[in-house]
Amino acid sequence: MDWTAGYVTDIDYTHGYYREIGPCMMDFVLLLRGYEPPRRPQMRYLELGFGQGLSANVHAAAVPGSYFGTDFNPVHAANAQALARVSQAPAEFFDDSFEELLARSDLPDFDYITLHGIWSWVNDKDRTAIVEIIRRHLKVGGAVYMSYNTQPGWATAMPLRHLMTLHAETAGSDAQGPVNRINEAIAFGKQLADANARYFVANPSTKDRLDKIGTQNRNYLAHEYFNREWLPMYFSEVNAWLGEGKLSFASPASALDLVDHINLPPAQRAILDRITLVALKESVRDYLLNTQFRRDIFTRGAGRLTPFERLERLKNVQILLNAPYGRDFEYDVSAGSGKVTLKKEIYAPILEELAARDYAPKRIGDLATKLEIANFDQLIEVITILVGSGKASPIQPAADIEAAAPRCRRLNAQLVERAYSRGDITYLASPVTGEGVQVSRFEQMFLSARARGLKTPSKWAHDAWSKLKELRQSLIKDGKVLEGDEDNLAELTRQANVLAEKRLPVLKVLQVAE
Repeated sequence: MDWTAGYVTDIDYTHGYYREIGPCMMDFVLLLRGYEPPRRPQMRYLELGFGQGLSANVHAAAVPGSYFGTDFNPVHAANAQALARVSQAPAEFFDDSFEELLARSDLPDFDYITLHGIWSWVNDKDRTAIVEIIRRHLKVGGAVYMSYNTQPGWATAMPLRHLMTLHAETAGSDAQGPVNRINEAIAFGKQLADANARYFVANPSTKDRLDKIGTQNRNYLAHEYFNREWLPMYFSEVNAWLGEGKLSFASPASALDLVDHINLPPAQRAILDRITLVALKESVRDYLLNTQFRRDIFTRGAGRLTPFERLERLKNVQILLNAPYGRDFEYDVSAGSGKVTLKKEIYAPILEELAARDYAPKRIGDLATKLEIANFDQLIEVITILVGSGKASPIQPAADIEAAAPRCRRLNAQLVERAYSRGDITYLASPVTGEGVQVSRFEQMFLSARARGLKTPSKWAHDAWSKLKELRQSLIKDGKVLEGDEDNLAELTRQANVLAEKRLPVLKVLQVAE
């Protein structure tokens, strides 16, 4: 019996982190949409198919509750269990298949069930088990996050994926190893494109996609494109599947997707506004955007807030600016309509206030009062875009921050130590926001040097270079490997100065740095 069911297991999955599946972010998005978030005392959370377990462990450390998860790859499960032992978070991670998890008699009921990058890569038998797990174990009022490849965005690229997997399966051999099979499949696709195969001529965007694929991480490509099971679905199909688990669509999971005017032009918004049926409206949205990947939140009977209740709850949310603010602040965000430049005359006063007092968190209601903002809906839109673009985050109650802080310190210490030998995890856990914070490998090394008493960026850089040199590793800048001590130290010192001057104040407020 093949326990892999055609899923790639002979090459490691990437250590990805996904903030949208965190309880804090799900709560905030649901509140924006006027739903009662599911978080309660003794919150329980289940992640189905957690990969290497980074997101699961960051959230287990950073947000109080009991965490469970399964990933049928035992290597992934062992990695997740090891991180949980470090943080001492209340987490249980299994290597059960979805059918095996469903058969367990010791599984509790959950406030949140999440699955990222799973639904499109399993077969109908597994999808049936997933829906049944949700039907049996999601609490009334609970929320489900699910991401999946979507039609019509994949329509023209599906033949390309078929071609590459067919080549890997038939022209390649196990002796080559997965990376070589992937490389040869990509090269074969490029041969056809260069020979002006009519498929590529009729679908010119697929040539660009193939070129992009050629630059991507092979571990990611193995799991994204080369599994036996791979099925993009229309939203209406997914909605019907989850309806069998007593779920209803509540919201896109990304806050940025809630702001239609930065995603769709007026004529397209007018079409959507005339549609009331959810299955049709969301499907039409995908046609307007040619959506390839959806991240959605479904709920099981979540209560609806009145406009007044929603308003009062939002006023009491505290927001933290987690991107350094200054002259070079990036006002561009990527949305459905492409790159959008935020209006400085609207955003700058709000950003200045969020950065005031060393980035201390600010209550949204107090922002409106302090800045004399009469249009509260406009302020909420600004906050929504800042949060959705990753420039800001809602924060947790003080009691939750206090409870999570020791676990985050233990987990972060382990991840920083790991950074000396490898650079595959670039996130640390914040007990303040309940999220992962992106911190590069070298920044982690600088934070370690600082924690050991080295006080200047120059000393941090020398400390990092001594370790890298011992490992016979060099930095890459502008696509070129730096040679010698001088060039490597210069680049490390530059990065250390950026950390000290710009990022460190924010990382301190996030309690990622002491």
